[in-house]
Amino acid sequence: MKKLRVAVLFGGRSGEHDVSLMSARSVLGALDPQRYEVIQIGVTLDGNWLTGANTLDAFDRKDFASLTSVIPPTEPAARQSLYIARSTKMGDKLETLSGVDVFFPVLHGPFGEDGTMQGLFELADAAYVGAGVAGSSVGMDKGIFKDVMRANGIPIVESMLILRTDLEKNMNAVIEKIEKMGEYPFFAKPANLGSSVGISKCNSRSDLSEGLMEAARFDRRLIVEKGARNAREIEVSVLGNEEPQASVCGEVLPSREFYSYESKYIDGTSGLLIPAQLPAEVSDKIREYAIRAYKAIDCAGMARADFFVDGKTNQIYLNELNTLPGFTSISMYPKLWQASGLTYPQLVDRLIGLALERKAQRDRTEHRRTM
Repeated sequence: MKKLRVAVLFGGRSGEHDVSLMSARSVLGALDPQRYEVIQIGVTLDGNWLTGANTLDAFDRKDFASLTSVIPPTEPAARQSLYIARSTKMGDKLETLSGVDVFFPVLHGPFGEDGTMQGLFELADAAYVGAGVAGSSVGMDKGIFKDVMRANGIPIVESMLILRTDLEKNMNAVIEKIEKMGEYPFFAKPANLGSSVGISKCNSRSDLSEGLMEAARFDRRLIVEKGARNAREIEVSVLGNEEPQASVCGEVLPSREFYSYESKYIDGTSGLLIPAQLPAEVSDKIREYAIRAYKAIDCAGMARADFFVDGKTNQIYLNELNTLPGFTSISMYPKLWQASGLTYPQLVDRLIGLALERKAQRDRTEHRRTM
């Protein structure tokens, strides 16, 4: 059989750039060379697309001298090709890079997980792994996502949307408004970021002021959530297109005050309990909510749904849906599927298959009105 050409994209213009590199290394290691011809494409923090031998290693070293520029596809006629620009004495010369059957973005955060990259793939009429434009953008923006969940009757933690300009006008007025939600602690977050980047747990007014400023570094829209007391952090992985399935539930046992960036990706000290020790009816309800949320935003391919469960009452709150979750060796998304009977390589194969299925569905849609 002819090998599928899979272009794995990593890096990106986001605070999650380094996490993306870690995820990409795991994905690249899982792609069977007997089935796939893999093209590595790195996106720098400045937004430049680069490729070459051992692109990921070059990005880890931050040494791009050996790499060549890639011109992304922007129109359907180019959907089977990328182009690389090589410098010659006569000026830059365009050469065709191997045609691409499927794009596999391993890009977390803005400019990769928020619908922007997906829009590019749509313009190029390309097959790609993961959610489409709408699902990606709604899943990324925590403010809009929470509004959609409220509209669908899915319980969420009480929260408030804050604009960066609000802070700049009157920080004290913003804090007073937040404090009306209840007692501390609060969590301050960028609305459009993940991997716990820019998140602060705020136990006092001074903490809240600092947390808001930290979140405002990464986004113009901020979310402040009321801390759930006695909260257990439960996660479930979802896989599929029109008929998604949910994995077993897993529990995060944070080594710090919350599941921070450091405990996720640096020291790896947080524990993961899979399956989570919950009553069967609670686990079933969490999985139901995960699938309902997935369908509500028209997600596709994959997502990880993060929940809080009250340790005393078992009340469930959906926190967020990550449409391009971490894929590192210690990430919850693949671990949950492994516990559900799907190995990491099988999961990667399934995601590529789902991308091709979704592309086939798009191809059935007419875009021209005929008389």
